[in-house]
Amino acid sequence: MASGFEDIFAELTNINAEQVLLSERVKLLEEQLSATGTSGDGDADGERERPAGEPVRWHELAAEQHAVLWPQFVSWVIWAADRYEMTTDQLPRQCWWKHGAVVEELTALWTSHESAYASGEDGGSAPYLWQDALARALERLGRFWLGSCRNGQHKARHRDAVWSGDAEYLAVLLAAGNRETDGNPLGPSHVEPPEDDEDGSA
Repeated sequence: MASGFEDIFAELTNINAEQVLLSERVKLLEEQLSATGTSGDGDADGERERPAGEPVRWHELAAEQHAVLWPQFVSWVIWAADRYEMTTDQLPRQCWWKHGAVVEELTALWTSHESAYASGEDGGSAPYLWQDALARALERLGRFWLGSCRNGQHKARHRDAVWSGDAEYLAVLLAAGNRETDGNPLGPSHVEPPEDDEDGSA
């Protein structure tokens, strides 16, 4: 009959074997992270190598990151404009960076271009798909994002209202996310618009 000590010894042996296995797995993960340049230390110091095609959110970048990425982006835009012989009607040379939507569209093209031409499993079709994306983006630039900027003249887009900076409007939107007492979320039909007249008529 086995003694209680033998059972404990067997259990400790199993635990030790599991610890060795876990240690090997941690070591393997650390080696993989070190090889890809995504170690925790690099991330903390902001020194991590940016992977090709990683999305860029300009409004979230730290000043140091912005100072590094903006010149790269501008260089790419200039290269693309020359390479694809863009006209000032397609991309106004004098003011493209003054249009937020144009910057976002071009940024998406830039990062997707990096990704398409990086070595990967889908290297054959990715460049072709990027060319298709470029053609559609150029059409969107002229139809939606540029307004009336043409022939070397910048004209700010006319808007009846600016979305940000309106405290009353923001309060209405935030109230739409509250829940009623029965637990149902308020939808757009529950939002009460600000009254224009004393009698509440629009």
